[in-house]
Amino acid sequence: MPAYVINDMEVTDPVAFERYRQLSPPTVALYGGRFLARGGATRTLEGSWSPRRLVILQFDSVERATAWLESPEYAPARALRQASARSQIVVTEGVAPA
Repeated sequence: MPAYVINDMEVTDPVAFERYRQLSPPTVALYGGRFLARGGATRTLEGSWSPRRLVILQFDSVERATAWLESPEYAPARALRQASARSQIVVTEGVAPA
């Protein structure tokens, strides 16, 4: 079942974060993931949530998404993200393909 990683982040160090943007995509691909949204414009349609920079990734499963996040390949990029941005990250199961 597909899974989606949703990251609402606030970039605090744009220079360091630019390096993260270069390091992250190959690790996502290595774990079979792909970017669905990556910091594009957002608009609140209902409620008060106002994400700063929204990133949405798709993986084959929650297990694959978790494996990527905790992987040694992603570790250097993750440390850079944690040093250059504040993140709120969740993973959610998608629906089974029809």
